[in-house]
Amino acid sequence: MVSVRFRTRASGWRATYDRAAPCDHAGVPRLSTKERSKLPNSAFAYIDSRGRRRLPIHDASHVRNALARFSQVAFEDEDARDRARSRLLRAAQKQGIMPIGFINAQLQPQRKLPTGDVTFLVADIESSTELLRRLGDQYRPLLADVRRRVRDAVRHAGGREASARGDDVFAVFALAPRALEAALAIQRAMRAGGWPEDIDVRLRIGLHRGRPALTDGGYVGLSVHAAARICFAAHGGQIIMSSAVHAALHESLPDGVSLRTLGSWRFRGLPEPVHLFQTDAADLRADFPPLRSAVPAEA
Repeated sequence: MVSVRFRTRASGWRATYDRAAPCDHAGVPRLSTKERSKLPNSAFAYIDSRGRRRLPIHDASHVRNALARFSQVAFEDEDARDRARSRLLRAAQKQGIMPIGFINAQLQPQRKLPTGDVTFLVADIESSTELLRRLGDQYRPLLADVRRRVRDAVRHAGGREASARGDDVFAVFALAPRALEAALAIQRAMRAGGWPEDIDVRLRIGLHRGRPALTDGGYVGLSVHAAARICFAAHGGQIIMSSAVHAALHESLPDGVSLRTLGSWRFRGLPEPVHLFQTDAADLRADFPPLRSAVPAEA
């Protein structure tokens, strides 16, 4: 067995760890319901919006267990994941644990994002400010439910979530038909309802294809901005795509799905007009007002 001494520049703390020891601590003591109830909130890395406490970190063995199980937890959003990750890393520092395997595992999703020609899917909640004003504290669980539906559709279609900030989700696909499959599944999941106070929650979805650069901070390039612009031009319940996605579909449309041309549009910050198409399906809304935040290109 090999022990390694480690010191960070920022905090100066040292940790000794056994390179042969697994991250998932086999001897972690089991917590009974009564024992869990006596622990303070600070003894858990993650507390969801309903007050459920997960990933106990009150001692070294539970910290190691939480490090091993972190990726198995379904967090409500990326902000919740970030907060839990920070609390867990602070607990590891307090217990003298250097979680090299955990840190490497957290970097893996970024490394697995597709490169080359990719199709972006951007989904955004329509009238989110009004929903927040109306629902108050109920908006947070609603946002979590929306993101769960989006993520389920993206994952089922073989895509990967690139980011989720505020009220939008940014996903990426190697294949354009899979992105369209996810977009249709998302809109159908949204129409299934089950929202608080029976309100109508709608997502606008934009699809665009390009060849961005993948950096440590995520995707960079004009195609990233174009995807966001296309999404924000749409209305709730609408799916619009660029001509680049249309061309990549190679007419491989699902049964009952068609594409309707919307013409060419100019967007702020984009040098050239973008020809757009609306996705129509028999079970989805088809009539929408003119596009938002875009100007028709001159003939």
